[in-house]
Amino acid sequence: MLENQPLSLYIHIPWCVEKCPYCDFNSHAVKSAIPEQDYVSALIADLDADINRFALNDRPLHSIFIGGGTPSLFSAASIKSLLTQVLSRFDHKADIEITLEANPGTVEADKFIGFYNAGVTRLSIGVQSFASDKLIKLGRIHDSNQAQTAAKLATDSGVTSFNLDLMHGLPNQSLENALDDLKIAISLNPHHISWYQLTIEPNTIFHSKPPKLPVDDVLWDIQDRGVELLKEAGYIQYEISAYAKPGYQCQHNINYWQYGDYLGIGCGAHGKISDSRTQKIMRTVKVKHPKGYLDESRDYLDQLSEVDNSDRPFEFMMNQLRLHRAFSVEQFQKSTGLTISSVLPLLKEAQQKKLMAFETRDNEEYWLVTTTGQRYLNDLLEIFL
Repeated sequence: MLENQPLSLYIHIPWCVEKCPYCDFNSHAVKSAIPEQDYVSALIADLDADINRFALNDRPLHSIFIGGGTPSLFSAASIKSLLTQVLSRFDHKADIEITLEANPGTVEADKFIGFYNAGVTRLSIGVQSFASDKLIKLGRIHDSNQAQTAAKLATDSGVTSFNLDLMHGLPNQSLENALDDLKIAISLNPHHISWYQLTIEPNTIFHSKPPKLPVDDVLWDIQDRGVELLKEAGYIQYEISAYAKPGYQCQHNINYWQYGDYLGIGCGAHGKISDSRTQKIMRTVKVKHPKGYLDESRDYLDQLSEVDNSDRPFEFMMNQLRLHRAFSVEQFQKSTGLTISSVLPLLKEAQQKKLMAFETRDNEEYWLVTTTGQRYLNDLLEIFL
């Protein structure tokens, strides 16, 4: 039987100073003053519509993530207004995780402290690299000094934790370049590091004008050596590209990867909601462009669809198998509403290929990705397509 899953909230703020050439997120370069108050009002109206649509009044809120775009372009006063109104609508823990993404080129000490006073408990800083030539190539508006300063400001701001976003496999990047970036990040002592490989996505500048990227052998060396560095520094890899000091894993993202529920409000935001009463899993997509989203004559909802039973196993695996932890048979059944028999032949195929393993703990059955499965995750996921 399908059971309601922990409920998170994703809030999308779409504006950026400039559009980065690798970015395929729904972001828009600022061309005039950002309509902060109007957008906050629209976000709350959007949230209320979802609460009513899915009858969510009695479900507690697990976490909040404010992403973009560049949410740190907003004032602390706007973020406080937004969070105060959101939290008044849900039961939640006093120490609920509230993450806000920040660009090092758009913050200063007072702003980080303002975000903390507004209720933000976790900052995620988009550094991407500490090498000036790489930052220019990536179209970033900050330099290495600003990146390091932002990390220090986050340390002093009062937030519970902060994350540094760092990419590798950058144009013309050597093994030494990549490891130098990682060493600098580690020296700044963040609680969490998101370290992931640059990928060229459709509908980006890099896709139409591809840069020269490192060859596969160099990419493998970067990955292997980087993981060693992070482990030696006390960071635990709990997901493909996520590393955290003990106790500082991102709870919001873990809920995504465990096939939890989440509301998505704001331009182009996606949501996924389970309903134990109807046994349905619904997905939402909101109006993408700010002009349309702020048009009071139209609905914020652009798409509403049901996840068919046949699609649920792959959706579950696509998320869960990113995590470096086992999932139980009970978890699969409660979050998909299906019996394990629906995927057992596929799990056994993955086991035979040494991509997954089976174990029993305290009379409960678990499946987990092997080290080989982690390395060849795409091959593993193809089994469940």
